Amino acid sequence: MTSRDIVPGGLPGSPGSPVGGDGQAGTRNGTTEPATVDPGYVDLGYARLDTDRLSRTGDPEVVYGAGKSPAQVVDLLRALRDAHPGRAALATRLDADAITLIRSAFPDARIDETARAATVGPLPEPTGMVCVVAAGTSDARVAAEAAFTVQSFGGGVHRISDVGVAGVHRLLDAKDQLDAADCLIVVAGMEGALPSVVGGLTGVPLVAVPTSVGYGASFGGVAALLAMLNSCAPGVVVSNIDNGFGAGVFAARVARRAGNGQAVSHQVTDHQVTDHRASDQNAGTRHPPEHRVVDQ
Repeated sequence: MTSRDIVPGGLPGSPGSPVGGDGQAGTRNGTTEPATVDPGYVDLGYARLDTDRLSRTGDPEVVYGAGKSPAQVVDLLRALRDAHPGRAALATRLDADAITLIRSAFPDARIDETARAATVGPLPEPTGMVCVVAAGTSDARVAAEAAFTVQSFGGGVHRISDVGVAGVHRLLDAKDQLDAADCLIVVAGMEGALPSVVGGLTGVPLVAVPTSVGYGASFGGVAALLAMLNSCAPGVVVSNIDNGFGAGVFAARVARRAGNGQAVSHQVTDHQVTDHRASDQNAGTRHPPEHRVVDQ
């Protein structure tokens, strides 16, 4: 069932609902009332907010603040909170005026001025781990947007900053942290070499984010983008220039799946070990230790 199936007064066919279990119009006080159908969006006049996205994808719509007035940003955040009270409403690419108005309208808002992003409402419990790796401190804004998005979408976050290839020994010191993650976001400008190096050091799923940081021939991030698209390290996928948000959504979903999969795997493994022990007792024999331990 999606949010389109939910109508004011309760679930279809439940007490107080004007719609019967077959989706047809019901009766109330002896009179027939037309069925109320949720279109899956809220028409605010200047925008049609997709309130059905959570049921389709597992994540609600996000407010892209660029090009919107501060009042519109606040209005959209409020509408998202009304539609999904159990999930945080996220807004990205906020200017200073929008951040100021969000603080005033939502005193409990969580705001990251480096990421230029804000959330209103409860964050999901983190599942899995995403490691956000930034080549230089000049890439901090995009890396912060990626990390903020991951948290808003229910992934755990670990950050490694200023490990660009000009001092690759700094990256090598962090290899254990790379290997421990469920997904990596690697952010780099200039020539965009860092994702290729990281992709050659670990087999963790990796999404590369080119930034617009660099001198003239970087062409506003195009040089880094092309370098990442042409990476010889297998398994490197690439987001758009400066798109920390898109990388954050991807990585959070990978981490959530990985975290949930590990929980299921542990449950199955425990069950298998118990079965082996029961078989040992019934047969009166013992397997060698290497046959009785499941390596995770």
